[in-house]
Amino acid sequence: MPNLLLADLGAEIQANVRRALREDVGSGDITAQLIPAERLAHATIISRDAAVIAGSAWVDNVFAQIDPRVAVHWHVQDGDRVQPNQALFHLEGPARALLTGERSALNFLQTLSAVATRCRHYADIVDGTGVKLLDTRKTLPGLRLAQKYAVTQGGCHNHRIGLYDAFLIKENHIAACGGIVQAIQAAHGIAPGKPVEVEVESLAELQQALDAGADIIMLDELSLDEMRTAVKMTAGKAKLEASGGINDTTLRTVAETGVDYISIGTLTKDVKAVDLSMRLSL
Repeated sequence: MPNLLLADLGAEIQANVRRALREDVGSGDITAQLIPAERLAHATIISRDAAVIAGSAWVDNVFAQIDPRVAVHWHVQDGDRVQPNQALFHLEGPARALLTGERSALNFLQTLSAVATRCRHYADIVDGTGVKLLDTRKTLPGLRLAQKYAVTQGGCHNHRIGLYDAFLIKENHIAACGGIVQAIQAAHGIAPGKPVEVEVESLAELQQALDAGADIIMLDELSLDEMRTAVKMTAGKAKLEASGGINDTTLRTVAETGVDYISIGTLTKDVKAVDLSMRLSL
């Protein structure tokens, strides 16, 4: 499973920020024009919540695109835990630019930090079990790579990035192909070397997937006893991923069955934005 690195995201970050500024600033920030163009200011951004930080590069790029004279001084880095009322970063530069960039910068930071915070919560629950928690494709349109990066800052891992980098053969694919074996065989023929994962809903289907040479097998809403049996049946011949209806009250027990991965859609969806505040001074 890939884990996105910030070094690989430069073009994506710039594109994310361009879209955000086009959406928010449009033809120009008319309210900022109330302030004399030459006026300089300082600002401190604090977190109102306990959180795990992610998204600093997006913040940097917002102000770089608006006015490269703005200096951003970070007191924390991505992956750090912060407490309520803790200062995250300090800005200095033209007052207009600080105010124009405020909302776009904080939108990125509050959203990506929310993902990282959720992921750290779940990663802490399974600490010591050896299982890897995976995200899904349940992401905000246009921000998939950003959210998947934030997942890694919270201690979890990326599943496939999209529909192009790995097979995930689910119930409807199986039905359309005529069966598990036929679907897996077709996948191997279409893109040799691409990971092939198949979803199964019973131990009988698990055996079919093993016999057909699946790389990863997703156990969809199997009971705990069935998961333990699946681990024994598989005996390392494929990776096992648990999925479906798993939450923070059941997560640890599922992890202790011995599966390799657990995928959880709520790592990137249904997250509550971290509450951030900017204090400006002249």
